[in-house]
Amino acid sequence: MNQEFELIAKTFQGLEEVLARELTELGASNIEIGRRMVSFTGDKALMYKANFCLRTAIRILKPIKHFTAKTADEVYNAVKAIAWEEYLDNMSSFAVDAVVFSNEFRHSKFVAYKVKDAIVDYFREKTGNRPSVRISNPDLAINIHIAEDQCTLSLDSSGESLHRRGYRQEQVEAPLNEVLAAGMILMTGWRGECDLIDPMCGSGTIPIEAALIARNIAPGIFRKEFGFEKWKDFDQNLLDSIYNDDSQEREFTHKIYGYDNNPRANEIATHNVKAAGVSKDVILKIQPFQQFEQPKEKSIVITNPPYGERISSGDLLELYKMIGERLKHAFTGNDAWILSYRDECFDQIGLKASVKIPLFNGALECQFRQYQLFDGKYKAFRSENAGKDFKPRRNTDSPRPKTRSFSRDGEQKGFRKKEDRPSGSRKNEGFRKEEGFRGRKAGDGKEFTRERRNEFRFKDESKPRTPRPSTDDGRPKQAPGPRYMHSRRKPEIERENNESMDEQ
Repeated sequence: MNQEFELIAKTFQGLEEVLARELTELGASNIEIGRRMVSFTGDKALMYKANFCLRTAIRILKPIKHFTAKTADEVYNAVKAIAWEEYLDNMSSFAVDAVVFSNEFRHSKFVAYKVKDAIVDYFREKTGNRPSVRISNPDLAINIHIAEDQCTLSLDSSGESLHRRGYRQEQVEAPLNEVLAAGMILMTGWRGECDLIDPMCGSGTIPIEAALIARNIAPGIFRKEFGFEKWKDFDQNLLDSIYNDDSQEREFTHKIYGYDNNPRANEIATHNVKAAGVSKDVILKIQPFQQFEQPKEKSIVITNPPYGERISSGDLLELYKMIGERLKHAFTGNDAWILSYRDECFDQIGLKASVKIPLFNGALECQFRQYQLFDGKYKAFRSENAGKDFKPRRNTDSPRPKTRSFSRDGEQKGFRKKEDRPSGSRKNEGFRKEEGFRGRKAGDGKEFTRERRNEFRFKDESKPRTPRPSTDDGRPKQAPGPRYMHSRRKPEIERENNESMDEQ
């Protein structure tokens, strides 16, 4: 029986509950929610699957030591006491990332240096030689997290952030992060049951993530590599079995529509959709929102309109007013979900939101709101749906849970009771697609098929993981100024939201 161990999945603030549900469906045990993280237990296969399958995780960490430290010397001694030859040797490279929330330790870089010194000194004393420190693409990525005097040292099994799917060829300015886009879609409950529309799709992130969700294609299928592939205990056959298993994929009989009024954005989205292998599911068109028309089929709108960084206040408010008018008159009988962060913009929409979910888009504290569009007057709509709750509310699956400490003594373990887990076996028969497999893009601009997948992946038997040119990280960029914005958070707070977990 494979040994289970502790794992931590990091995510963005607001997506913790969604990530916990993903882990439940994946078969993880002892799931516990924290801030910007979810802890769980599993074996090596589950760790590989978590990296390969999770849509709302940005990193999967494997803790190797918990300890208490109030001084830098105590951190140094605790790290140096680890048998580091189990994880790397003096010919390897490593990097250390430190996340610190403590009155005892004020500078994360100083903590990272102490961890680095401890590892280097360990090998110097043991072998006379030392491993090298490499910030970019190291053989072993190490993470130390300190909350006051509680320290957790972990190995980063993901390497490059998991939001870097691998399909993004180009991007517009300030694109929506892939992990956030997937989390938004999962929050709506949409899994491909009807058409999906993004009337302001930019570089196509929401349509692409929606297509992957609808067909249940793992987001890791496009990745060139994961951090655990350089570990000493890496199991190539196990990863290959996970990579080549498409039994969970399914048919998608509807369509996903992406519109934008910018020809350049449409061109970029077309390239990205093709790279993701979802061209037959996603229809792109140059069209302003003013021309939005009532869809013929049942549909859902999920969109992320401009926030005001590059548009005047008057024009921005007019834009949101127009959005509300088009939804009211051309989207009746359907639901629309909108992500934005300015109350005055939401006010201009002029519709009553039925759900309001706090979400962070980079440093911006946004809201993700649901609008139920109906024919006639609101009172008549309520009378026809007597007994339903129409009070604006947060989703019952709120992504902002109360923080629970990451305990190692077994208390508060288990995110869901057994009877609350999704019914049915995790191994359904699924749909095994014979053509158009979503493999990795070789860089020649051609859409992948099943036949080309292994040709690309195993082109060189000695190097089964053929590198691809790295893509941009897709994170929302800093705005050029505070014009018409709420106050922005400090850079270290933005980094905390994007890449770090809070108190465990």
